[in-house]
This record gives sequence, C-alpha cells and structure tokens, in this order.
Amino acid sequence: MNRIFVTGTDTGAGKSIASAALLHALRAKGLRAVGMKPVASGCIPTPDGWRNDDALSLRDASDPVPAYDDINPFALPEPLAPELAAADAGVEIGLDPILAAYARLAAQADAVVVEGVGGWAAPLTATLDQVDLVRALDLPVVLVVGLRLGCINHARLTARAIEADGARLIGWIASEVDPDMARVDDNFRILQARLAAPCWGRLPHRVPPDAAALAAGLRVPD
Repeated sequence: MNRIFVTGTDTGAGKSIASAALLHALRAKGLRAVGMKPVASGCIPTPDGWRNDDALSLRDASDPVPAYDDINPFALPEPLAPELAAADAGVEIGLDPILAAYARLAAQADAVVVEGVGGWAAPLTATLDQVDLVRALDLPVVLVVGLRLGCINHARLTARAIEADGARLIGWIASEVDPDMARVDDNFRILQARLAAPCWGRLPHRVPPDAAALAAGLRVPD
C-alpha cells in the first residue's frame, strides 16, 4: 500500500488534492512519503525552470522534500493533453526518465504516491498509455471519484477499464468537487454499493483546499 498510482474519473476529479492528502496520511503513519507527477501540462516559467501547481503541492506535502525534477520529470508549458503539450514544446515523453526519477524517489522514502494525468484512459503519448507506466512500476491503483452529476457512470466505467487493463484497483476516494451537487449522499452510497474496491475516504469541498486537514478523513490500509 506504500506505492500507489492515483488516477481519476476525469480531469478535475480531485486527484491532486487527494494525492497530497494521501501523502499526509502516510506521513501520519510514521512513513517517509514523497509525491510524483511524472507528466504535468500547464506549467509556468520560474527562475528555476517550468513549474506546475499540482507538482508543487505534492512537493509541499512530501517529507523528505525531493528535487522538483524528480517529482515532475516532464513539465510542459501548455495546459493541453500531454501528447499535444509535448509536441508544442518539442519534448518527447519517454518511460526511461520517469523510471529513473521514480527510483531516486523510492530510494529516499518509505512511500511514493504517483499522480497520473486526467482520467485513466488519457494517453501520455501516441504510443504510451498510463497503464504502461503502472505496469512498468508495478503499482496498485487508487481511483479518485469526483462527486458530480455523472460520477456513478464515470466511476464504474473507469473501474472496469482499470481491471480490463490488468491493473490492480485497491481503493477509491470520493472527492466533493461540486458543492452544489444534488443528493450527494445518495450518490455516494450508490458508489459504495457498486464499486468492488474499498472506499478509503471522502474529501469534503474546501476553499482553499487543505491537504493536511483532509488527510484526517482518509483510511489508508496497512
């Protein structure tokens, strides 16, 4: 359970805050935990290079604090699908740099939380899917379900896709991304009944989000 790949039902499902909260929950168990965002599009220029807000939030939640380039080996400027953002930047995304960065992170920590991009089926390149990374790293998967209209369908389809790809879905986290969602509790109960994997917790909508506080609502198995 200390090596996790976090995916979502779609872009905006709450993967980043859930990943950061998972890091705090793992640290609360006495583990050295670090985050990783292998590919991030939508970065801003800084004196130290391109930086992504989601990757920075993972770095802030990590202990020890790794080098940014290990957390986010591929930082792409445009807020587009990775395949498009990489082409615009003249960058070729490959597995080898990601695997090398992951090895450096794993060497300094007891736990690594790897956050994917978009939903499960969002490709990294024309020839590389996220499941290829999951297989290469032999990571179990945690699904973040953004609680909003349509989430039951999206969650069930994603769970089926993960299992059909031969990956291990070990848990899911509900994320209240729509504070005005009608009958949110009923939707949550339906998800609990329909998803075979155990629910690791439910993250309430908070502005601004506080990963350390939200970690208290997660139950990470040993």
